[in-house]
Amino acid sequence: MTTYKSKHELVLIMPLLVILVVFGFIMAYNKVWFGFSVMVIIASFVTHMFLTTYYLIDGRVLKIKSGFLFNKTVAINSIKKIAETRSPFNASAISGNRIEIKYNKADSIIISPKDKSGFVSELKKINPGIEFDLQSLEDAKN
Repeated sequence: MTTYKSKHELVLIMPLLVILVVFGFIMAYNKVWFGFSVMVIIASFVTHMFLTTYYLIDGRVLKIKSGFLFNKTVAINSIKKIAETRSPFNASAISGNRIEIKYNKADSIIISPKDKSGFVSELKKINPGIEFDLQSLEDAKN
């Protein structure tokens, strides 16, 4: 059982933090305590999501966890392809350096493990039939 933490990039987190801080300050300054409370709850939820996103390889299963709302399990033998992506759409990837895992017939999920090469290497050991399209890992090897 190996756990891989998610990679966080401040470039993606900072705009959200700035918005929450500015609106929180405005709410507190104007004594709109309900609005301020909503900003604190949102900031707490986002922080919790960032801090609890990880990917767990347990036997022949990949478990993807992000906060208390997102929990996905993928059979590693069902993975067909792993490729780099810049897609901004996904709940479990909070980095600009993402990989898309395509599994089953048409399912996919986008993740961002900190140790991408270790993560991919471990998946490769379990399922050598996975097709890879990862230019950054090839560049790192050369």
